[in-house]
Amino acid sequence: MTVALMLHRADGAPTSTSFRKSAFGTADPFARSREIAWEGPGAMSAGRVDFIGEVDVAHFPHTETIVVVEGKLTLIAAGAAPLVLRRGEGAVIARGIALRIQTASRAQFVFCAAAAELANQPGVTPLRADADFKPSRSLPPEVLLGPAPQCRSDNVFKDELTGVVAGTWDSTPYHRIVRPHRQNEFMVLLAGGVRFASPDGSVLSTHAGDAIFVPQGASIGWESSEHVAKFFVVQEVKA
Repeated sequence: MTVALMLHRADGAPTSTSFRKSAFGTADPFARSREIAWEGPGAMSAGRVDFIGEVDVAHFPHTETIVVVEGKLTLIAAGAAPLVLRRGEGAVIARGIALRIQTASRAQFVFCAAAAELANQPGVTPLRADADFKPSRSLPPEVLLGPAPQCRSDNVFKDELTGVVAGTWDSTPYHRIVRPHRQNEFMVLLAGGVRFASPDGSVLSTHAGDAIFVPQGASIGWESSEHVAKFFVVQEVKA
């Protein structure tokens, strides 16, 4: 069994991931429709939400990244134009913001959420597929099974209080050994495909539109044979 959790398959195929109905805290605005696939003590949770209707949140209770996979969702913050998220679009909602969330018909989104007392980057931050990419660090030679990739990223959200960083990343193809993942990571593939290998030799194949979560410390490998782009959220949990 692979250690990457499939949160959503773009082709509609079922996943082997187990979800449980549960709220992320007592003030969770999506408490009635949230399904959690993974939750770490004092860290990040990940899963999916089916939502319809409207909710007003006076003080958003945590920091949450959402990416819509079906329908559309509108986020309305005071003093800002409505942000309409359609399939394949996402945003980071920082803790503490006053927000109206609405949709006239069913919308489904995948999420990762992190508890925090405050957020030092307030507001709603859109994730961008047409990112302002800058060169980013490649991988160390000792973990690669082939040429080093060229990687780029556009980090649009950083919250030192939760350790959460979110943005868009892309890379040329590469193959990496199975090793412990250094951070919690939520990702939604925008282009390309990745094969995630686990220590028992099983492989999880993913494609554009799929959403995946990898817990910190989970041993996993990476193999891509084409250009890959993704939305990502990472969080390093201190021991």
